[in-house]
Amino acid sequence: MIVYNKLVRDKIPQIIADANKEFKTHIVDREEAVRYLLDKFDEEIEEFKEAYAKEELADILELVHGLAYQLNYDLEEIEAIRAQKYENRGGFEARIILDHVLE
Repeated sequence: MIVYNKLVRDKIPQIIADANKEFKTHIVDREEAVRYLLDKFDEEIEEFKEAYAKEELADILELVHGLAYQLNYDLEEIEAIRAQKYENRGGFEARIILDHVLE
């Protein structure tokens, strides 16, 4: 038996059942779901660091969607905030590293 105790995508239980494997799941409340989503972020980011795979980056984006849903955030509003920040402060395309600031 392999113990996972981690958040999985919604269709994973059916995929496991279709493979004729026994398993146990449970449902958590929204607050606990947010904690599991944040743990999943750590996992997915580590996987992305190892492979730089588009699939791992897509998993990270799916986690953003999942967190927005659990926190009742509107994704269009989040995208608008992101776009405004991009407009005001830029993105990360230029690869600038801030070494220090003299005060």
